[in-house]
Amino acid sequence: MTDTQEDGAPSAPTSVRRIDVPESGELAQLAAVLDDLQYVLRCCEHLVTALGGPESGPVRVDADPALVEALWTGAVVGYVRCFSGRTKTLTRDDLARLELDGDVSGFHDMLSTLRDHYASRHVNPRESYTVGVAQSNDGNPRGVAVVSTPRPQVDETTVRLLGRVAYSLSALVDARMKKSQNDVLGVAHQMSPGQLSALPVVHLGEEGTG
Repeated sequence: MTDTQEDGAPSAPTSVRRIDVPESGELAQLAAVLDDLQYVLRCCEHLVTALGGPESGPVRVDADPALVEALWTGAVVGYVRCFSGRTKTLTRDDLARLELDGDVSGFHDMLSTLRDHYASRHVNPRESYTVGVAQSNDGNPRGVAVVSTPRPQVDETTVRLLGRVAYSLSALVDARMKKSQNDVLGVAHQMSPGQLSALPVVHLGEEGTG
């Protein structure tokens, strides 16, 4: 018997059975990539407002350089992680399926390079530094100066392009998730009730699962 709510609609389950098969592993990875892409989109929304002013985006964000760098770094790292060579959930070939204008593959390669720059453990991504020696009139050294040169900040056009790419990839991944869900359900249908009952229980939170 299926539990129902007072209005007759089926109640949301409070627990599920964990199934570990190749199909479920693929679905879990697709879900993780989709979450990363949604995170990238959210960062881009905030960046558009920060760079273009309060009329440019849905949420007011102060144009603080530290905040801009944090949002852009998060967006770049999150985007490139979607193309992990370990999982191969998304590959460079998927970019051609998006049918977007411009050199999307070249843009993707640039973001991969930027990820290494912003995530570097050794190089300051914001500024480069040069040390100089000041001379007195007689030519002798009289002091040392540390001169910083700011690196260019991301521009709104680049942020909007990343947002379009992430949005299109989200639709691609979402479609693959629907197929993957059916694949997992197909595997479950091949199992007996006893086999399903033997699987470990996963208790769901109040919001359940997608």
